[in-house]
Amino acid sequence: MPHRFLLPLLATLAALPAAAQPVDPPRAVQVVLFHPAPTEAQTQLTGVVRARREADLGFRAGGRIAQRLVNLGERVEAGQPLARLDPSDLALAARSAEADLAAARAQAQQANNDANRSAQLLAAGHVAPAFNDQRQAAASAAREKVSSAEASLALARNRLGYAVLLAPEAGLVTAVLAEAGQVVAEGTPVLRLANPGEREVLVQAPEALLARLPEPGTRATFWARPAEALPVRLREVAGQADAGLRTYAARFSIPEAPDWVQLGMTATIRLSARGPEAARVPLTALHDRGQGPMLWALEGEDRLRAVPVQVLALAETTATVTAALPEGTRVVALGPQLLAPDTRVRVVSTRLAGSLR
Repeated sequence: MPHRFLLPLLATLAALPAAAQPVDPPRAVQVVLFHPAPTEAQTQLTGVVRARREADLGFRAGGRIAQRLVNLGERVEAGQPLARLDPSDLALAARSAEADLAAARAQAQQANNDANRSAQLLAAGHVAPAFNDQRQAAASAAREKVSSAEASLALARNRLGYAVLLAPEAGLVTAVLAEAGQVVAEGTPVLRLANPGEREVLVQAPEALLARLPEPGTRATFWARPAEALPVRLREVAGQADAGLRTYAARFSIPEAPDWVQLGMTATIRLSARGPEAARVPLTALHDRGQGPMLWALEGEDRLRAVPVQVLALAETTATVTAALPEGTRVVALGPQLLAPDTRVRVVSTRLAGSLR
């Protein structure tokens, strides 16, 4: 074609309007409303029910245990005999102390008579003052020996009375630490007696939880009755961590504990604390593109924005998450993997956070 015809044709084509580019229609999406609410963070510590007051009881004298009068788990009253020692040696010691006292009294009587005669001789001028001083000192020493022998006899008689171990107060026998026939030294634990009137839960708490132990609202549940929870209150915390476990012994008192709470039961202390605000969203709303879980939030009517979230808990169909989103924000509930930041969307329905519809 000659150039004189080609140039006018090109000019005519350039003057025609450009063809319109095809535009993708907005993608239909379901949304769910983001409703954050305070969560309750619970921490559990497992322990056992113990009596507030319990003591290991032992004889105040040494010897062979002749008889144990109570059994494990038995309730006893104040002053009730718990065990007996063989009193033979203690009775002999008391008889020996009686003989020593009698001898000391006889010697004291003799020394006192000598002191009286010496005083008379000194007055008559028949002895020197130094001789009289010796007799008076001997009489004084003999009197002191009588006092010492009397104290020894009282101690021996007390030790003979210690051959019977008596309950210092009413309580429950929680441990038997020695049996009949065993020779024990003075003070060796024989029985453990607990007062069940005041019961508490003993747990081992790590140092990270020490600040949360006094929080109000703490409750205890028991393996024997998991459906019942009783309020408890922190009574004391050990001042030093256990050398092996590196935990602190903490005792929680149980005010007005019911009768079914028995010593030795396994209990769980539940520490409640206010956690972060979180919302429940469908699992189908979560998506991860290599930078952590995220949600698609609607901005305006048809624009999307990726919002990172932190997943706190997962359920069968929902997830509990925290995100920097205001109340009532619409987020895509289904098919987030099919969307991109530049995808235009059209809301077709709003679903419930915990439903599949």
